[in-house]
Amino acid sequence: MLESYVTPILMSYVNRYIKNLKPSDLQLSLWGGDVVLSKLELKLDVLEQELKLPFTFLSGHIHELRIHVPWTKLGSEPVVITINTMECILKLKDGIQDDHESCGSNSTNRSTTENTKTSAKPRRIQQATPTDPDLPPGYVQSLIRRVVNNVNIVINNLILKYVEDDIVLSVNITSAECYTVGELWDRAFMDISATDLVLRKVINFSDCTVCLDKRNASGKIEFYQDPLLYKCSFRTRLHFTYDNLNSKMPSVIKIHTLVESLKLSITDQQLPMFIRIMQLGIALYYGEIGNFKDGETEDSTCHNKDMLGNVTGAEDETRIDMQYPAQYKGQELYSQQEDDQPQGWVSWAWSFVPAIVNYDDAEENYLGNDPTSTTHQQKTQTLKDPIVSIGFYCTKATVTFKLTEMQAESSYYSPQKVKSKEVLCWEQEGTTVEALMMGEPFFDCQIGFVGCRAICLKGIMGVKDFEENINRCETEACFFLCGENLSIKGLTYLTNSLFDYRSPENNGTRAEFILDAATHKETYTEIAGMQRFGAFYMDYLYTMENTTGKGSANQQDFSSGKSEDLGTVQEKSTKSLVIGPLDFRLDSSAVHRILKMVVCALEHEYEPYSRLKPDIKDERETMLNPEEVASLEEYIPTRHTSVTLLKCTFTIFMAEFNLLDHLLPVIMGEKNSSNFMNTTNFQSLRPLPSVQILVDKINLEHSVPMYAEQLVHVVSSLTQPSDNLLHYCYAHCYLKIFGFQAGLTSLDCRGSYCLPVPIVPSFSTALYGKLLKLPTCWTKRSQIAITEGIFELPNLTVQATRAQTLLLQAIYQSWSHSGNVSSLAVNEALMNEVFQTVGVKSKNPLPTLEGSIQNVELKYCSTSLVKCASGTVGSIKICAKAPGDSGKEKLIPLLQGPSDTKDLHSSKWLNESRKPESLLAPDLIAFTVQVPQCMDYCHSSVC
Repeated sequence: MLESYVTPILMSYVNRYIKNLKPSDLQLSLWGGDVVLSKLELKLDVLEQELKLPFTFLSGHIHELRIHVPWTKLGSEPVVITINTMECILKLKDGIQDDHESCGSNSTNRSTTENTKTSAKPRRIQQATPTDPDLPPGYVQSLIRRVVNNVNIVINNLILKYVEDDIVLSVNITSAECYTVGELWDRAFMDISATDLVLRKVINFSDCTVCLDKRNASGKIEFYQDPLLYKCSFRTRLHFTYDNLNSKMPSVIKIHTLVESLKLSITDQQLPMFIRIMQLGIALYYGEIGNFKDGETEDSTCHNKDMLGNVTGAEDETRIDMQYPAQYKGQELYSQQEDDQPQGWVSWAWSFVPAIVNYDDAEENYLGNDPTSTTHQQKTQTLKDPIVSIGFYCTKATVTFKLTEMQAESSYYSPQKVKSKEVLCWEQEGTTVEALMMGEPFFDCQIGFVGCRAICLKGIMGVKDFEENINRCETEACFFLCGENLSIKGLTYLTNSLFDYRSPENNGTRAEFILDAATHKETYTEIAGMQRFGAFYMDYLYTMENTTGKGSANQQDFSSGKSEDLGTVQEKSTKSLVIGPLDFRLDSSAVHRILKMVVCALEHEYEPYSRLKPDIKDERETMLNPEEVASLEEYIPTRHTSVTLLKCTFTIFMAEFNLLDHLLPVIMGEKNSSNFMNTTNFQSLRPLPSVQILVDKINLEHSVPMYAEQLVHVVSSLTQPSDNLLHYCYAHCYLKIFGFQAGLTSLDCRGSYCLPVPIVPSFSTALYGKLLKLPTCWTKRSQIAITEGIFELPNLTVQATRAQTLLLQAIYQSWSHSGNVSSLAVNEALMNEVFQTVGVKSKNPLPTLEGSIQNVELKYCSTSLVKCASGTVGSIKICAKAPGDSGKEKLIPLLQGPSDTKDLHSSKWLNESRKPESLLAPDLIAFTVQVPQCMDYCHSSVC
């Protein structure tokens, strides 16, 4: 009888998560084909134990649970599980953050650690499994696999709430349905076969609404804000590829989600809470919260503490997971653990990989005593890690920022209402977030989008600069533009996704993945990223290579002084960010809106989730022998970051209105914000002069040791550390700017620019700096440089006429003087003098003052005893260019050096342009300045 095999499986999962169920009643209902359970309470302790979340469930219940089992058509129709109205309320665990809810109020929903661990594992139903000669074991396993692979899950009205301090975050999903599909992603009853080792599923989410509100001290929400996300629908495709029919786990797992339209709305009151939620996610990702503190133990009843930062779950303090910094545990380290060990945040996420698709545990628990089941755990541990691809794709996303104000009703006793006004909008097209991982040694994340822009809306601080009656064009409202239009670029952001009809999975072939660091670097270059996206591309790659082949996956524990793993594992983390051609316009409307958002974000400050530990030198110095030092020098893991900006245009306009004196003091922390409203009318100035800056390329590179604390403790204990080891004890930063030039331009009434008038011709420059990690560990080495910097400038030229200088002064004064700047508007004569009419040659060219400097090199270095600065200047030249006879330009030198002065007494010297005799001539200026540090600090550092 099929009921004898299928019923225990369904009963076990229902009974595992739901309290106070009678197995006899449930079994009878299942045999009837339909089960209806109402007002169910979830076992919160089991959920917390299995999910390993850093949250505590305050409550969890299901209004109605329906299970439909088509006993007569189990081989062709799916089992349907329907949940109507499921609500869960969560908060951070009491050990992570104090809250007014006490742990004792939730004691009724908790049990002891032993009961929790046993309940978290699949329960074996104490019932003899009948043996039917008509149903051989192979057929039963195949049938159960078909049933499990085709289960349909429907959730109607899913409500999730998270509370913290005064924050109430709620997620409401009207409908979510998961079902099996065929090759064309249409609903079907499918199973894996020898010819098609693929299983496909689809999850549809309908009308997802996310709200973020503020509650008072009594826990009541006085004013409901606009939803962050309102009735957003999206779909997820899951693709599992197996090596063979007997595979315990898929070899390739793809989970991709597509959102056609994502519209977010954030008010000024929601912005601090939204930032707080993002900080929570970052803190959890890096393992900065949830760790045991010194002297603290885990409470087995309330579960107040959870070792979220301990990725490997081991409690031995000599293990690497307890010695490395918390920010690396959740990201760079990962190892498999047993079911009854505490897991970290990353391990929790990885644990869902087998949970989504693995049904073999359930089969072996309910199919009787299989003689091969005793080796199941050993087989599971030797399984190869699957390739997991997770992707999120959004066709168009908008984020609208709003300012709110309270409005009272006409009646005195009527409650106040919140009215919001849109001020800023961010639009983004073709967004992609992809993650590819294979167990421990490989993880890659790529983020990109095709195009984006920022638009000013309506008014700001009482200035109605973009109200409907102003009739300003859309090009003036757009102050930030980057990338291309999606209609021109196409669907490149969906390349090789499950939503791309050209992908291998949608054409019946198996996808190939690049899991080698060298090949990955050659394939995913900056050019390839810009060709796919166009606006922004980020590639984060973490690799772990075992050089000895012994299977050790732990990096050397520097602080313990053990050397058995030295050189066995090579870890590396690289981040590459590329930003495509962008146009950033800083006018009064854009600057005031950006600063207003900053002020709103600073209005409510929350306590940080983690505080930085002071750099205290460990008294237990780690001593390594020469062999260990040599092995350490072979490879030191680093984290490298590269940021590249291509073809940047920055335009700084003359301020049309200036209310910065009400914003900047709040940002600087000098005073609190006030609801200032300007009463003056907005007057658009045209033509509007501006300074335009063009940069061909900006490149920023940053490198830092992956495990700085352990490395510094080891190297600082050496008598004579090598230059190579000292190099890795610093954080290094390189900044290179290519093709920087600036000029004056103006914006006319039609929204077009005139030709730029050059002020600073194109030049390039470079800057290098390094900072010593944990300086307190080097107090006995006064000769070690703490900071060091080098600045190089091959040449720089600045040229301007008197009219151009006056215009630059007017632009500066418009931003430095607050209030109405209409009086600072330049007259038409000055504008005509600066910007010559195209095609008309000036009769009287204006004299130009030009200054140039060449071969500038500045150096800075500081130790615990002294600060030193030195530099050289190759040449300086200041001259005036005036119109001469026959249309030739006449050069009048004012200052030049070095210069040949042998003909200084003659008039010839005044009429000729003088150049250095040789490029190898001595520098014009060379200087060195040394300033001793504070004597008290020097004395303490020498001791």
